Amino acid sequence: MEATLQSIIRTSFEPYRQRHGLSLDQYQAAQSLMACQTEELGYEEWGCLEDGYSKRINHSCRHRSCPKCQQAYARDWLAKTQARLLACDHYHVIFTLPHELNEIWQFNRHWSADHLFKASSETLKQLLADERYLGAQVGILASLHTWGRTLSFHPHVHLLVTGGGLSGSNWKPLKKDYLLPVAVLKAKFRGKWLSWLNQAYEQGQLVLPEHWSERDWYKTLQKIARKTWNVRIQGPYRHGNGVINYLSRYVHGGPIKDRQIVSFDPSSVRFKYQDHRDHKEKTMSLKTDVFFHRILWHVLVKGQHNIRYYGLYTPNSRKKREQVRTEMGVET
Repeated sequence: MEATLQSIIRTSFEPYRQRHGLSLDQYQAAQSLMACQTEELGYEEWGCLEDGYSKRINHSCRHRSCPKCQQAYARDWLAKTQARLLACDHYHVIFTLPHELNEIWQFNRHWSADHLFKASSETLKQLLADERYLGAQVGILASLHTWGRTLSFHPHVHLLVTGGGLSGSNWKPLKKDYLLPVAVLKAKFRGKWLSWLNQAYEQGQLVLPEHWSERDWYKTLQKIARKTWNVRIQGPYRHGNGVINYLSRYVHGGPIKDRQIVSFDPSSVRFKYQDHRDHKEKTMSLKTDVFFHRILWHVLVKGQHNIRYYGLYTPNSRKKREQVRTEMGVET
């Protein structure tokens, strides 16, 4: 049998489900992936009137976690996003939450994702609106990733930021050859997240992990408040197309693609990944239950968007982008 995510789920998901609890979102994702492009979802039949040739095409599930049918959506997203980018330098900024918050995320998925987007985007917008750094409205594209290269749980957000912005009716480039001081960026991001986290807890909006006591909560807060949080700035990149190409591989279809899967049997799954430390392709073997656990970690909550736009890159800022392109001498 061909080693694909669908074949693994169809073979081994039911025993896993009987042993482990699942959310409704996770269960529906698995059901969709198993049925994708099979007769279970119906089909279309196309025929040629001249020679009588006919072809049956099974319907796709269109689920956001499906690597099989999301390839076309990824290509469409890439084309539309490239058309939206302004012809200026861009910076790639990555905000990562401390691993001590992983369990808080698991029990508060929607809140955590929304506030990671909010904290990172507001940090950039507010600092770059400050005259000390730029004093203008920038364009930001943000993409949420919750996985590492080995499918481990690693919540972080990628943001593509314009290397300049709109001040009044004029385009204003960065004053220096870097986006922002990283130390300032880290401190402001950490402050925002911790403030909202404390507020949410006091208002009863957070669910603590079942094995946590109030003492565990405060110990975790103290620990992460003392840490230097992981924020990286990369760039500048001309037009940002390289970063968009990179993100397009991950915005649709979940954390693993079929081409990465090497083999599987009832007890284990073997897949390829690129080690970020030495950039070499390696293989990893996981027990099937661990593999399912890691895949299902990353199923999006219903109604949650993993791509968001801010400032000049929001849909209703089209006239502002046209204004900038006119000033840059770019045809619109």
